[in-house]
Amino acid sequence: MKIGIDLVSFHAPAYFLDLRILAGKREVDPEKFVVGIGQERMAVVPPDQDIVTLAANAALPIVEKAGRENIELLLFATESGIDQSKAAACFCHKLLGLPSACRCLEVKEACYGATAALRLAAAMVAARPQSKALVLAADIARYDLASPGEPTQGAGAVAMLVAAHPRVLALDPEAGFHTEDIMDFWRPNYREEALVDGKYSTRMYLTTLIEAWNNYKAASSRGLPDHAHYCFHLPFTKIAYKSYARLCKADGVAEPPKEELERLVDYALRYNRQTGNTYAACVYEAFCSLLDNAPAALDDQRIGFFSYGSGCMAEFFSGVVQRGYRAHLFADQHRAQLDVRVPVTYRQYEDIFNYGVPRDGADHVFAPYRGGPFRLAGIKDHKRRYETK
Repeated sequence: MKIGIDLVSFHAPAYFLDLRILAGKREVDPEKFVVGIGQERMAVVPPDQDIVTLAANAALPIVEKAGRENIELLLFATESGIDQSKAAACFCHKLLGLPSACRCLEVKEACYGATAALRLAAAMVAARPQSKALVLAADIARYDLASPGEPTQGAGAVAMLVAAHPRVLALDPEAGFHTEDIMDFWRPNYREEALVDGKYSTRMYLTTLIEAWNNYKAASSRGLPDHAHYCFHLPFTKIAYKSYARLCKADGVAEPPKEELERLVDYALRYNRQTGNTYAACVYEAFCSLLDNAPAALDDQRIGFFSYGSGCMAEFFSGVVQRGYRAHLFADQHRAQLDVRVPVTYRQYEDIFNYGVPRDGADHVFAPYRGGPFRLAGIKDHKRRYETK
């Protein structure tokens, strides 16, 4: 029995900062951002949006198309949690009008969380084939102003409906994974901004990629030619090219010509270039980008995925795109939301960055900004109040 992704939807905030503007303010060559790390724009989250609204906005097209029946599990993967006790999934459960007979959990292991949630969801569906699971991944990547990580900031969300007999991607049972206790990236509870040792994190990303890849090869007996395209975890898009080059080196094969390399990885990078790092969501944002932008149909093609979470946990896995998948995409909606986003000035970006969510315990009301159907209306009696526009 095939189990996998039945539907997948992506949502980005309605505002962005052009990284050329940021480069000018930081007095660096814009090519350092646009070419050096492969990023063009950074999503900017207004005060009335957070991970809950981003995730609910991503999920709404799925539940409207597929219905809410038989969704027995809602998993929310994030490293931008809004409550130390209550799962963000519970807020989304209400906003989306899901059945009361539904388990709701929040999953955390840095950017790997969504892959862990996907695996848990698939296991539940395997045990109860009549049921479905909804996996949400949403994050707001945030670093100190003028820090090395600043140009990789971003935000966004992905929602995936996991079911038997999936219409988009059937997951292969084999996977390779690797875990190791390191401090390459972390965010203590007392900080809003993450801390990262960039060079060390990149080195560990590429090291664990090979560990996970070797374990995957041993489990599946597959090699590089058995995968038509690749979706990598994308703290910045340039790392996808480095990752594939590292796989070639590990397998003792020559890197393909530039045109072939672009075919293997580039279609999966287009959305992330426009949003920046979306942490737990980014490898599945890359998958949306591949599905929506590949010029030729991907029916029956195997896709390789690499998911990395700092700290660290890594997994390489694969899945086969299903025949007729294009009839079940939200490609036009994805492109449209990116096309109509509003640019912000550097001053507006800095003001929003410094505003944040008030932590003084008082009641607050947030003015409405552009965005999806759901918004954060305010905070009253220490409780977040969400509303539908």
